Amino acid sequence: MEFVDRLLICADCGGEFVFTAGEQLFFLDKQFKNDPKRCKPCKSRRSAQVAGATGTGPAAAGISRTETRTTCSECGVETTVPFKPTQGRPVLCRQCFKNKRPIAATAETVAANGGATVGAQAAAPTIAPPAEQMQKSSDAGAAAHASPAA
Repeated sequence: MEFVDRLLICADCGGEFVFTAGEQLFFLDKQFKNDPKRCKPCKSRRSAQVAGATGTGPAAAGISRTETRTTCSECGVETTVPFKPTQGRPVLCRQCFKNKRPIAATAETVAANGGATVGAQAAAPTIAPPAEQMQKSSDAGAAAHASPAA
């Protein structure tokens, strides 16, 4: 089937616009039943007005968040989570989730607060290297600083 450009009348401004052969092919591929009603400028203006009037985000689009009641895998408290849990994966309440956060995230929080610790969270604990690694590094350092015997 061969398509040819067609002139259509815009429903908003009443002006003529071209419904190109390429657009017609696209409409056929997408299985759209009706021809477009508006020219491109009127269509953009209308979509901008609709987006501005309703706001943005999933709630503005009429999509509600899924709230699921479940039991925390750590402490056993009944909680509500904003997703549908998957089998085999642990589900944590807010408090357990906060406690499980990585140390790097708490260090960033401390840095963002000007060095002040928040609540019971303190700076990352220092971890001493194993004695075996310390011995190897001191042997390597001694060998590097030793002067050759003359």
